[in-house]
Amino acid sequence: MFELVLLAPVDEVETVSDALDALDALSVSVEDADAHTPAEQALFGEPGMPPPKAGWERSRVVALFATEALARDAGKLLAAQDFFAGCRVVAIQTVPEQDWVRLTQSQFTPVEITPEFWIVPTWHEPPAQATKIIRLDPGLAFGTGTHPTTRMCLRWLAGGTPFASGAIDAAVASAGVGPRPLGRVLDYGCGSGILAIGAARFGAVDIDAVDIDDAAVQATHANADANQVQLRAGLPDTASGTYQTVLANILATPLRVLAPLLCAHVAPGGSLVLAGILERQADELKAAYAPFCALAVHDCEDGWILMTARL
Repeated sequence: MFELVLLAPVDEVETVSDALDALDALSVSVEDADAHTPAEQALFGEPGMPPPKAGWERSRVVALFATEALARDAGKLLAAQDFFAGCRVVAIQTVPEQDWVRLTQSQFTPVEITPEFWIVPTWHEPPAQATKIIRLDPGLAFGTGTHPTTRMCLRWLAGGTPFASGAIDAAVASAGVGPRPLGRVLDYGCGSGILAIGAARFGAVDIDAVDIDDAAVQATHANADANQVQLRAGLPDTASGTYQTVLANILATPLRVLAPLLCAHVAPGGSLVLAGILERQADELKAAYAPFCALAVHDCEDGWILMTARL
């Protein structure tokens, strides 16, 4: 395999990518050419909001070809096009032979949620200090414990200290931390099932995990079995009645739409835990849930927040 590496301004990224597809590239990826430098840019997007840019101001476009000749021909054909004026070919390079399974596994190491609670891939031994673990490998469904939103939800389940205490609302800060009774639990938008499994690790025994994606439901069943956890997983209509704890790690726009439904599932005195929210979206979430409850920022990490309410 050979890579054709290009630099392109943001306005030409989509055109260049489409041209590479037409030239029989096996894959095309776009990266920030300034990644890991002070000029690195973060691009966020979610359903219901304007899409992020097609690329970065300086985008690195990498196309994979089966042969070196195909990669060189593609570079020459692109260079002859008018739209390529602001772009340039950086390199044509061999993709080294790799043990891709071992390489992928090396990128997923145990993830600390609290000093005693860890997410551990099946090919790793648990850390010596881990008294509670979830065994989870990367798969098709979202949620391996590496994303801040997942970690914050798991930290809440464990009663751990918020990551950035200075960012949380005063009402939450005064309430303190520590283990909390979870009761009957609903994980809405379960992905891999990691939050439902985490709830089981901290005492929940009646757990529903639901998602609109069949692959997520299947992943949740498989991960629950691997962790010897009993739960019900299914499509959203699996959720019924009220729950002491309702968890939803999705994104801000669907969370706004789901406000009446999610709050209706929380039992009196129960807890609502929402994630997938950027710091700048806190006020709009508070407004959307105001008719039902008073949301507060409970935790903050890498620009994401966890919001909670007691109904």
